Amino acid sequence: MASQDDVRRIARALPGTTESKERFAFSVDTKGKPKGFVWVWLERIYPKKARVPQPEVIAVRVADQTEKAALLAADPDKFFTEPHYNGYPAVLVRLPKITQAELRQVITEAWRCQAPQPLVAAYDAGDVAPASALTRPRKHTTKAKAEPSTPSKPKSMRATTRKRR
Repeated sequence: MASQDDVRRIARALPGTTESKERFAFSVDTKGKPKGFVWVWLERIYPKKARVPQPEVIAVRVADQTEKAALLAADPDKFFTEPHYNGYPAVLVRLPKITQAELRQVITEAWRCQAPQPLVAAYDAGDVAPASALTRPRKHTTKAKAEPSTPSKPKSMRATTRKRR
């Protein structure tokens, strides 16, 4: 039986992983954008009402629809989906039904789907530290206003914009 604590421990051990401050979700930066690979399932209990987090179920990314179908067919007690995820490469995982070893495999494969290839290669080679060791606090700095610079192109070559009326 796995728990959200296990999910957090496994996900944060993967390089480049960040945890959302707003909800239980993990992502990895790819080309400067966070790409989610595991998050809590938000179930729609009442039509036209807000979705409700279900802490015993997570959603994980998969490589494609073929992998999704294989997981769903392999063990419907552990893996399932809902209409919201139709056509989307993700499956829902019941945490009480999955072992920690299986959970580690599912989360690591989800991370591989979203992480940049150089990071995956470095991870496979054992060349990167876990995300917790890579994360550094961000410094808040104020930017000084830049001095206006002299254009490098002659005025005749610079693009001009016109206001449309």
